[in-house]
Parts: sequence; structure tokens; C-alpha cells
Amino acid sequence: MTNKERYIEWVDQQEYVPIMMTPWWMNAVCAGKTWDVLLAEDDEGNILGAMPYLLRKRAWFKYIIMPQQTQIGGIWVTAEITADKWKTAEVCRNIANQLDAMQLAYYYQQYLPGSLCVEAMHGLGFKTHKRVTYRVDDLSDLDAVIASFSKNKRRQLQKALSLHAERKMDPEDFYRFHTRCMEARKRKLSYTREFFLVLEHKARRHGQCEILSICNADGQPYAAAFLIWDKHNMYYLIPVYDPAFSDSGASALLALEAMKLAREKHVHFDFEGSMDRGIAKHYQQFGSTPTTYYSVEKYYKPIFRLAIWFQKLREWQYR
Repeated sequence: MTNKERYIEWVDQQEYVPIMMTPWWMNAVCAGKTWDVLLAEDDEGNILGAMPYLLRKRAWFKYIIMPQQTQIGGIWVTAEITADKWKTAEVCRNIANQLDAMQLAYYYQQYLPGSLCVEAMHGLGFKTHKRVTYRVDDLSDLDAVIASFSKNKRRQLQKALSLHAERKMDPEDFYRFHTRCMEARKRKLSYTREFFLVLEHKARRHGQCEILSICNADGQPYAAAFLIWDKHNMYYLIPVYDPAFSDSGASALLALEAMKLAREKHVHFDFEGSMDRGIAKHYQQFGSTPTTYYSVEKYYKPIFRLAIWFQKLREWQYR
């Protein structure tokens, strides 16, 4: 049985594994590419931790990076040792040794907020870098949530009174809408139609996604978002705004309606973070709390730094 096959069985036995680390997610976002899993086991062969990864190759370089539209990865340990710093460290050491044996040029993954694996990997010589996402954890009182919005966002909600939310947008229509909005900004999408349709189909089949749109009385979309969730979190994965209606308040209403859906699912709401100051400021105005998570990386071959510098990570962002 391969590591991947064992991982599929192991995930089915776990109480919780983040959506972006599940086998079906990896199958979707790595379609046509190579993904696999490193496993850490005890003396009896029981899996204690796992690290799904996307392996890429360029020229003579092999490297591990995050798949497209995937914020969370890294090492996931069993619930029994999640809070055990020393056992977690042993799992990380095991997996780090396997990474060393792969003869990589570079390793990069982003770990879940609060993961003890970050400190352990840092102690093993990996570089860690602070990142920030923005979350709304308590959605029990929507009035209180709205009250925490900035004056600007509450004013935008007033502008959006003539608009309404729908949960029936076709994935093909969503992709076309996003393409049109990006073209209006003279930019290109970072993902293909085929990529999105595969991801949406698999997420829909697992009951873990929704396409939310904000429309006028005639059904014309002003904004839309592709949302995904697991047992703990909902992610504002792909938000889209039509620049022609930037003053309509649609973007504020979209975020609020997404939070309402998260409340229905009894999960936290995660804006899926951004290190861009403008986007971060936008998310902060919804009363969200900055939440720290970390990227973990290692250059096994120093020359690979030059490759990243010259490419400016553009090709790896679009993967």
C-alpha cells in the first residue's frame, strides 16, 4: 500500500483534518501534477503525523510548494499528540529527515495557525516567517458582528439595501464573471477554467462549498465569492467584485452574507488572509481579528534562491 493510499485511510479515521489537507482537495488542486504524502509512524506502524505535498520540477531542480488556491498545508498530527510538544517534535524530526533524503532544492509550506510543528521545524533548521489572516470567530450575535464593522462598511451596507444575495450561481458563470471583472482591471486570472470547475465539482460533491453572489433586482451580479469550509472554518477563498459597481456596497454585503453562511454551518469565518496592505485593511474593517500563522521553508540548494529571485515567484503563484 502506498503512502497516499494509507493517508486516505488515515484521514477517514481522524476526527478532523483541515479541508486543504484532505486527499480529495489535493487531487483537485494538483490535477495533472504530482502530489504525495510523507508519513511519520510509531514502532508499531501507526501513523502519528502526515505531510501531503505538491512536488514540482524545473530543469534539474525538485521543490515542494503550496498548490494553487491552498493556504494551509504542512504537517498534521493525530489528535492524541496535538498538544504534546515533544511528541510533535519527534514527528517533525521524522518528516524533516525524509525531506532531507528527497534531494530537494527548496521546501515551502504554510502551516495552520497555532501549529506546534512551526516551532519544531524552526528548531530543525527551517526558516519560519510570520503571516496574517483575518478571522471572525464569534458569529453567534450577528447584530454585534455588524456593530463591529467600521463606519465605512456599515455605510456601504446601507447603499446595498436594493441588492440581494443568491446561492445559485453556476460555476461556469462564476468563472466568466471573474474573468470579466479581471479584464476590466486589465489583469488576468491566476487559475484556469478547468482548474476551477474540477475544484468546485469535488468540493460540491463533498458538501463543502458554495458560490454566493450579490445581485441587483434584475439578477445581474455585482459581486460573488467561492466559499469552502470544513468542521471548524469557512474560507473566503475567491471573492470577486465588479469594478463598475464599486460604489454599490456589494462588497460589504458579500462579506456579511458569507458570514451568515458560516454562522449557519457553525464554523469560524476566515477571510483567507492577505499580506497585501490594501486587502488587509479591507478585511480589518469587518471587525475581524488578525490571526498569525507561519510559512516554513528551507533552501537545500542556495542557487535556487536565484531562480526564485529572477522569477519573482510568479510561475509558482500560478502553478
